[in-house]
Amino acid sequence: MKYSEEEIIQGCVRNQRKYQEALYRAHFAPMLRMIMRYTRDEEVAITICNDGFLKVFKRIETFSGKGSFQGWIRRIVYHAMSDHFRKEAKYIQFMVFDDYEKESQGEALEDLYLQDLLELVGQLPHMTRTVFEHYAIEGYNHREIGEKLGISDNTSKWHLANARKKIKEMLDRQQSTFAKKNG
Repeated sequence: MKYSEEEIIQGCVRNQRKYQEALYRAHFAPMLRMIMRYTRDEEVAITICNDGFLKVFKRIETFSGKGSFQGWIRRIVYHAMSDHFRKEAKYIQFMVFDDYEKESQGEALEDLYLQDLLELVGQLPHMTRTVFEHYAIEGYNHREIGEKLGISDNTSKWHLANARKKIKEMLDRQQSTFAKKNG
């Protein structure tokens, strides 16, 4: 059976299993894809996703109808993911990018926590930060970002590359500062 978004939300508020299942089936795959960007361990990703959906079901009555429902779910699942990685310190590098070599990370990166990384992201120029957040945090692809922001796919890719470059520069500065203090 196909239910409207409003029917699913109201059914979940009433704790009705068929609507919870409909919500889960409709949104599980995109949430899992978002999480898989940060871990290659599918079991961990599924655990995080399920924890996130449990939080969604517990908080469903707080959805105000402002913004997209999927975006609201993404934020909750993302917070479940960040909570998991915060608890699992060995995964604290989940926001570090493939093109940032481990040997250049040094001890400074070990001292970074999620909040510190998010503060670095917050220092990016507005459009670059927005593209980065949509891509790296919310799990949108470049086509979707382009449609949301009224830019081309290639412009979205440029902003993402620019965000990575600027964050790498900020990490390098922090590493240099750390080395001077402890050197």
